[in-house]
Amino acid sequence: MEPVIVITGPTASGKSAVALGLAERLSGEIVSADSMQVYRGMDIGTAKATPAERARVVHHLLDIREPGEPFSVVDYQREASAAIRQIQARGKTAILCGGTGQYLSALIEGITFAPAGADPALRAELEHRAERTGAAGLWDELAQLDPASAARIAPGDKKRLIRALEVCRLTGRPMSEHVARSHETEPAFTFRSFCLNHDRPVLYRRIDQRVLDMIGQGLLEEVRSLLARPLPSGSTCLQAIGYKELSETITGSQPLSEAVERIQQASRRYAKRQLTWFRKMKNMIWLENMDTGDAISHIMVNIHE
Repeated sequence: MEPVIVITGPTASGKSAVALGLAERLSGEIVSADSMQVYRGMDIGTAKATPAERARVVHHLLDIREPGEPFSVVDYQREASAAIRQIQARGKTAILCGGTGQYLSALIEGITFAPAGADPALRAELEHRAERTGAAGLWDELAQLDPASAARIAPGDKKRLIRALEVCRLTGRPMSEHVARSHETEPAFTFRSFCLNHDRPVLYRRIDQRVLDMIGQGLLEEVRSLLARPLPSGSTCLQAIGYKELSETITGSQPLSEAVERIQQASRRYAKRQLTWFRKMKNMIWLENMDTGDAISHIMVNIHE
């Protein structure tokens, strides 16, 4: 079976350009592995493929949800697998491109997730408690019900705290037990995985410049348009890097110059977390300090080795 080619790397490492060039050489199609690119209207801040780039190569899993709609790693695993099967059925090469490590691991390692039902009333109750008393109160409850999960979740991480408490309440078992029981099955596809990286000073300069470019392309206006939508309180999309900081600028709580610095700083920290995740992934081929052309050439040579 033709392998799925995986192009990953930290933010601003050049993944998209490499995937695009590779797809054109291999008659391939690109499947996004980015948790924010699924949302419509979040284009500049997520470095989503432009209309011109989508005209050159078919892209999948872009603009498939409205901001505020839920999209979990289980949803990603299911929809990405379906996209890959469709691409391969047409005799094309599937190229997985993105930097959301959890999405990549779920697909490549074939992780099976323990299901948990949904209860809108319970979610509303937990959301209301978080608004009324703060996320720390939820953490205290989780520490009683599931100490192992509480040890891994920051007291201020409302989204993950609510999810962990939902699992405890709905299944009668702690989230940590579900994680322990999750198991790896034989992946449905074969993968050849490549990670782009640059020396840290170079990567950080690329990140800083990319943030400036996004501001110049109209990111502030994009965030303003997003804020005009009727989004639920605590919406994930408004917590994304760039969107969170500029939301505060729009509401008048910080100047634009300070927001830009905070976005650059948050992006550098995110890149470090991404690299930590990718280094734990199996069978990753690292492409260090390569420009787009060199990276494509190296991948072409190593696809079937």
